[in-house]
Amino acid sequence: MVEWMNDDGPGRLTPGDFLEATDPFALFSDWYAAAGAAEPQDPNAMALATVDGTGMPDVRMVLLKGLEPESFVFYTNFESDKGRQLLAVPRAALCFHWKSLRRQIRIRGSVSVVEGAEADAYFASRHPLSRIGAWASAQSRSYADKAEFMAAVETMRARFGKGDIPRPPHWSGFRLVPVQIEFWQDGPYRLHDRLRFTRETPSSPWTKTYLYP
Repeated sequence: MVEWMNDDGPGRLTPGDFLEATDPFALFSDWYAAAGAAEPQDPNAMALATVDGTGMPDVRMVLLKGLEPESFVFYTNFESDKGRQLLAVPRAALCFHWKSLRRQIRIRGSVSVVEGAEADAYFASRHPLSRIGAWASAQSRSYADKAEFMAAVETMRARFGKGDIPRPPHWSGFRLVPVQIEFWQDGPYRLHDRLRFTRETPSSPWTKTYLYP
C-alpha cells in the first residue's frame, strides 16, 4: 500500500482486487454485469476498429449481442464499410468504456462469420421495423435525402406486409475470438491499474502482465 500527503490530507492507494484475476473471460463477465447494473444506457456499446484495403484504420460504435465463453458476437450489414473490411481483413479490436465505473476493456483478435442459424435466430428477435430497416438500408452508401431512405422502408414494408421478414442474405454476424484482453481501472492522480492477458493462439494458455499506466 502506498501512502502520501496531499492538499486534502493523507491519501492511500491500494491495488484493485481484479489484479489477482487469472481468467480474463470470467473477469470480463464480472465487469460486464457491473456495467449492466450501473450504466444508464447501452452497457453493451463498444468501439469496433477495423482497417480498410489501404491499411487505414476505421472505428465506430456497435453493440455486443452475444457473450460466449470464448468469444464476442456482433451483427452488421456485410455490404457496409465494416462488413467489407472485416471480410477482407478478418481481424479487429474492441473497446468498452464504462464512465460510471471508470473502467475500460480493450480486446484484439480474429473474426469469423457466425453460422446462418445463429444469425437467423438473432435477426428474428429484432423488432419488425428493425428487420425492415436491414432490407431497406444500403448501409454506408450515400443517398439524396432522408425521403429516399424512408421510401425504401415503405417499399420493404409493402413487400413483406404482415408476414415473416427473413434475414437478408447480406446481413449476418461476426464472432471475435481474442488473443489479447486488457483491463483498465481508473486510479487517483492517474495512478491507474492495467492488467493485460495475451496468448499466441485461441488454443494457447493466457499470459498475464501488469502494465504501467
